[in-house]
Amino acid sequence: MTTRTTAASIVPERLPLLYRAIGFIERIGNLLPHPFWLFWIMALLLGVVSWMLSAASVSVTLPESNEVVEVKNLLSTDGLKYAIESALDNFASFPPLAVVLVVLLGVSVAEKSGVLEALIRLTIIRLPKRWVTFAIAFSGMIAHIMGDAAYLVMIPLGAMAFKAAGRSPVLGVMVAYASVSAGFNASPLVTPSDAIRSSLASAAAQTVDSSASITPVATYFFSATSSLLLAVIITLVVELVLSRRDDFKVPAEVSANSSGKADGEATASEAAGHGRPVEDRTESMALDDSQTRGLLLATAAGVVFIGAVVVILLLPDSPFIEPGQSLVESMVLDNIAIFISLFFTLTGIVYGYSTKAFTTLRAVPEAMISGVVNLAPVIVLFFAVAQFLAYFSWTGIGSVLTVNGADLLQRLEAPHLVVLIVIIIGVAFINMIVTSGSAMWAIFAPILVPMMIYYGVRPEAAMVSFMIGDSVTNAVTPMSAYFILALGFVQRYRKDAGIGTLMAFTVPLSVAILIGWGLFFCVWYLLGIPLGPGVVLH
Repeated sequence: MTTRTTAASIVPERLPLLYRAIGFIERIGNLLPHPFWLFWIMALLLGVVSWMLSAASVSVTLPESNEVVEVKNLLSTDGLKYAIESALDNFASFPPLAVVLVVLLGVSVAEKSGVLEALIRLTIIRLPKRWVTFAIAFSGMIAHIMGDAAYLVMIPLGAMAFKAAGRSPVLGVMVAYASVSAGFNASPLVTPSDAIRSSLASAAAQTVDSSASITPVATYFFSATSSLLLAVIITLVVELVLSRRDDFKVPAEVSANSSGKADGEATASEAAGHGRPVEDRTESMALDDSQTRGLLLATAAGVVFIGAVVVILLLPDSPFIEPGQSLVESMVLDNIAIFISLFFTLTGIVYGYSTKAFTTLRAVPEAMISGVVNLAPVIVLFFAVAQFLAYFSWTGIGSVLTVNGADLLQRLEAPHLVVLIVIIIGVAFINMIVTSGSAMWAIFAPILVPMMIYYGVRPEAAMVSFMIGDSVTNAVTPMSAYFILALGFVQRYRKDAGIGTLMAFTVPLSVAILIGWGLFFCVWYLLGIPLGPGVVLH
């Protein structure tokens, strides 16, 4: 009698050490408190360290100004007074807060109207069935504009697309999940995550140079190109290696629910179809006439908007450019969050009213409100982060760490590229425990960005290293809520699936992406290609 081979039966024999390592990481991660409390605990530890260093009269001389910075005791009377008096200002002036809110207002309108999902579905159905893996992978990169909602949209769409192509929906779920998670910081569009990272990096850079400015498009050239690269890597690894496994050669069995529909189909309908029935054919993802017309009108509106901005920039006495400034120094890049928000608001409004998704003027602010409501957990976290970063700057410990860290690197004569690679690898491992990218960057940016500046490395290059490391291990850590979500979708089609089933797929992909994306960055860096508008590496 022949026994069908499953991932669950073969993975433990192949990767026992990895299983133990992942289990250890999960146990350690479960011991960590919520990020909100983590930052307050770190603030308390910062107070203790500042007391010790202040008692030891630790100080440092800033290279750019020869100013002597002495460590101040956060637990002193002056420190406690500062913590109370500055709390409101720390939060109100926290750089990511306004930028993220403004960008999200526009993105929320676009998402609520359905134009983003329509764009993703069009990307999938326009390509031949043999390109279904690439279509899902690249659509996952586009979906990053939705933030975490990308998982809820792409995972069911992945199952639907693969099933329509006569392939295993389990494979579709895994490809969609891996694409969204392992490539989270790569996208052909500017995302809210770009706004958060750049704002934190800009604030950190201004501790060294008060005129420093890092915009949400600072790494756009690299990020957009990377999205295509990662889609290709995922496609090659899946088609040449992973899809050849026995358990992916035939469509997976699907358990039916009480309504007679497969569990996976019902979920896909709810998440990707907004309640519409899901059919086992490509037409279930096809756009109807009103959606097609809406997408064309939204595209036209977006092109007109971008064209108008470009024309105004190119005028001899452009109001967007001060005398003596270049294009990259214009107010457009300095205030890019406003223009991004306007772009998505405009395209969302045009699509929404064209398809009747919006029927009243109230629909637009209501869409914005729903987006801000979803941001509430981040705003709560921002309050704690803002206080910690303010304390970190006030004590002077940040200056001590960055200057001495840069001095150590100079004494070691470590090549810049080697340092950036070490950052990638270090962040990739830490990301398996601290899965919140914004929280981790809030911790690293105040140290890493000034240190790289003192060491002669563009802060944007350090940010790219973080982006790579923060993405590649997202798909393999069970600490992520979306890992469990993806596993739940897999189990709707295969009841015997477990953590090992999903990890047997995501681990090889994550390793391939780490190597491929890392080498791509090395080549990019060595060639000195700008990371974004005006961001020259050398």
